[in-house]
Amino acid sequence: SGASEEVTPPVQQYFMVPKKEINVVSDMVKWKRSQAYADYMGFILTLNEGVRGKKLTCEYKVSEPIEKLVALLNTLDRWIDETPPVDQPSRFGNKAFRTWYAKLDQEAEKLVSAVIPKHLADAAPEVAVYLKESVGNSTRIDYGTGHEAAFAAFLCCLCKIGVLRVDDQMAIVFKVFNRYLEVMRKLQKTYRMEPAGSQGVWGLDDFQFLPFIWGSSQLIDHPSLEPRHFVDEKVVNENHKDFMFLECILFITEMKTGPFAEHSNQLWNISAVPSWSKVNQGLIRMYKAECLEKFPVIQHFKFGSLLPIQPVTS
Repeated sequence: SGASEEVTPPVQQYFMVPKKEINVVSDMVKWKRSQAYADYMGFILTLNEGVRGKKLTCEYKVSEPIEKLVALLNTLDRWIDETPPVDQPSRFGNKAFRTWYAKLDQEAEKLVSAVIPKHLADAAPEVAVYLKESVGNSTRIDYGTGHEAAFAAFLCCLCKIGVLRVDDQMAIVFKVFNRYLEVMRKLQKTYRMEPAGSQGVWGLDDFQFLPFIWGSSQLIDHPSLEPRHFVDEKVVNENHKDFMFLECILFITEMKTGPFAEHSNQLWNISAVPSWSKVNQGLIRMYKAECLEKFPVIQHFKFGSLLPIQPVTS
């Protein structure tokens, strides 16, 4: 590797371990005005544009940090295989998740250090917090959109320190986030995780939200697939490998029984929207309202130097 990699960035960045800042409902105002909210939402929308009209299977650049992130997620996946569920009444979240989580808790900083260059080693403790927050709660053995948001925040932080770049956008969603989803689905299945803060039949999905946003963007201007088609089993089976949205639908139908309109009413309603761009816009609005502006979700979000609670400075 050339000398360029040894150069320390000119501005000394002071990192900090992120902490809770939203403690009471009235603190939500601070969140909505924060640099963190602006940067987080900007990141989500940048990726939304980056994957517009693109298939999961299309060609895109895969950088070394992207490969390293996939390796990190493969490690988490391997740990699930090494931590089988324990024998207990099956209707509860399986306690083996706590054993799996303890391993991540212990190793997170080391895992993150392997992804970032030497001169940014100081960032590892800050960035690792978001990774640890992104896999579910070990006390309650639950998982929900707040955990998913922590993973997006983790990726956003890696962009802010320059590990991930503008030309990594498609790989961030299609390679890294998609791998993350696969590992989360395996966690949800293996340890029977509870949905965190789910609105049951009135929510979009028990566990995820972002793949529906980015997945609907992928389908914008598709020559033949319209929103009404995603409730058609045949369409889903033939196209899920190309589109994140359909991959999500497939997982729901594997996990739930009964008529789609009953177990996933919100999605059923969305299938009546005439165009994917309308679906996409609607989901972004819904994400802000149902996830980012809900105290039970955001009270767990942590703020540091990369995603600061301070008001927007622009």
